[in-house]
Amino acid sequence: MPKTNEVPAAGLPPDHHHHTESHRSHRSGWLRAAVLGANDGVVSTAALIVGVASSGAATGDVRLAGLAGLVAGALSMGTGEYVSVASQRDIEQADLRMEEQALRDHPRAELEELASIWRQRGLEPELAKEVALQLTEAGALVAHARDELGLSEVTTARPVQAAATSAAAFSLGAALPLSAYVLAPAAGRSAVTIAVALVVLAALGVLAAALGGAPRLNAMVRVAVGGSLAMAVTMAVGRLTNATFG
Repeated sequence: MPKTNEVPAAGLPPDHHHHTESHRSHRSGWLRAAVLGANDGVVSTAALIVGVASSGAATGDVRLAGLAGLVAGALSMGTGEYVSVASQRDIEQADLRMEEQALRDHPRAELEELASIWRQRGLEPELAKEVALQLTEAGALVAHARDELGLSEVTTARPVQAAATSAAAFSLGAALPLSAYVLAPAAGRSAVTIAVALVVLAALGVLAAALGGAPRLNAMVRVAVGGSLAMAVTMAVGRLTNATFG
């Protein structure tokens, strides 16, 4: 049985332990949509609830406003995410069609272009040419999509996935402050809603950082501060509206 890592690359020490890596880039599409959707659901719904409540509206009206905000926000997020990501996909497909045409019309120039990319990455000219030739034989369009255009299976735009994830995450995020307002004691509904929203936002920040491999404290503080500002502004607007028109 041959031993793994028995012949290391020149100048590198041998590895004595099994090595694995867990990359996170494959999560970028759905993670972005989920985090943005949940954050927007919490912030916008909590801000809407405390803003309307601060205007002196009846409890039933506040609940109705919160529910309407949940439904409208989820549909808006899903639609907006679909349109945005679908536009990105259209651009990617147009680039691929252009590259496919160039490969048919100018195969030698495209081969040299691919070799040039690998030379810029540090390969010797002859080796870069050989790499480009083998990649072209294995699948020219795939090679150019990846190395020239930066497109791969991981980064390909998926509008339906992004839209569904965003809408579902928004609904879940919005349901939490709305539930807090409905279930809280009458005397402290707004305070409970704000507290629940801030706790959920902090937890979302930590979760997103953990999934993405980013510093957790920074993410937690960032979303909590942003949510606090949004709720403070809408509360001020609600009170001003009550004072002016109440």
